[in-house]
Amino acid sequence: MSQNRSSAVMQQRSEPHHSLDDFPTPPWATRALCEALFGGDKVRHLTCREPAANRGHMAWPLSEWFGTVQTSDIFDYRVGIAVRDYLWGANPPDVDWTITNPPFRLAQAFISRALHTSRHGVAMLVRSAFLEGVARHRDLFQITPPARILQFTERVVMHKGKLAPKGSTATAYCWIVWTRPTPAVPRFEWIAPCRKRLERASDYAGAA
Repeated sequence: MSQNRSSAVMQQRSEPHHSLDDFPTPPWATRALCEALFGGDKVRHLTCREPAANRGHMAWPLSEWFGTVQTSDIFDYRVGIAVRDYLWGANPPDVDWTITNPPFRLAQAFISRALHTSRHGVAMLVRSAFLEGVARHRDLFQITPPARILQFTERVVMHKGKLAPKGSTATAYCWIVWTRPTPAVPRFEWIAPCRKRLERASDYAGAA
């Protein structure tokens, strides 16, 4: 029997409950967010937290904009990033922004903690399917509506356990952004094709 490879099926990336959800974010996808949010303003006076930093592939481009980027992850990838459970214990000290690609099954918990510990805003890179769901609409989006939804027009290819420039995916991704003050109605926007312009060969040097 052949595998059903329809896009509806292939977009259902399933990870075990205990999985680290180890899918490093291509740096160009983070640069696309920063361009959309900050433009040419490097926001060097602001602090940013990346609490699911993996091997640092999102933290690098964030540091191109922010003066301080605090990184941590629950797993030690042996790249010098602090090992810390973001969701356990008391809230960490406030920062200006929290920006991350959270484990999908824990994304709502990451958003909740980030909203309580971020002075200016929160941006989460999630599968576009995260926008669906009756319970999520009731418990998150109706109570705390985002300011902007930034949908990628290009596919953001993520490989399990490694960062690589080649490959394809049937999974669509978007950035969901919360800012203060909270708007009454979120603004939906598309991120125009930008990978070719924002990607650098050095992004993949020594990547694993």
